[in-house]
Amino acid sequence: MLDVDDTLCLTEAACFDLENDVLARLGREPMSRAAHVATWGQPLLQAMPRRSPGLDLDAFTAVYPEVLRAYVAAGRLDVVAPDNLRALDELAAAGRSLMLLTSRTEAEMEHLMAPGHALAGRIAAVYHAGNVRHGKPDARAFDELLAATGLEPRQCLYVGDSPGDAQAANGAGLRFAACLQSGLRQRADFAPHHVDAFLDAFPDLVHTVAHLETPAAAGCDHRRDEGEMRLLRDRR
Repeated sequence: MLDVDDTLCLTEAACFDLENDVLARLGREPMSRAAHVATWGQPLLQAMPRRSPGLDLDAFTAVYPEVLRAYVAAGRLDVVAPDNLRALDELAAAGRSLMLLTSRTEAEMEHLMAPGHALAGRIAAVYHAGNVRHGKPDARAFDELLAATGLEPRQCLYVGDSPGDAQAANGAGLRFAACLQSGLRQRADFAPHHVDAFLDAFPDLVHTVAHLETPAAAGCDHRRDEGEMRLLRDRR
């Protein structure tokens, strides 16, 4: 299962511009890039008061969807690179069932879930703030997905870009791969957490999954049962 921001899509820089455009429409000073990066990975409405102290969240929420739609329409946000789409196809061809799990709201995910989007037919299910009771880094963020699929945590790999992603996956008993493609985080940032693999770029996931499924790789993690790890292998 996959995170969206700075994992499947590189989005931090675009979101920084988008949110500052919303702030400008509200007559507010722009946030600093440092403030944005420091709170990156948090749910938007949780992060915005730190990015722009004193912000009227109701006013922000009223303007944000229009600006979001404009960025999506202009191809400035949530562009899934062709190499990433090919990686998804290779994983699916190998029998994997791919799902998204993100801290975004349903409104922030609507365009990615649209029938005509490039992800249509490639992603089996999408879990977001609108259909899960708990958000990352809470390990219970995976409860609904695990219940719906009947999968055991040890059969799943979560791919994300933040220490909070690692914390949630570790707590739930899932394997975790850290995607470093955005350049915002380094391996040392994940030191407090268990990481099964680091990805320099998202397409590296194809070879990483194949490696993690080898008996030697499966046996090297004493905290999980022996045997092959499956990346949400389709049980249908």
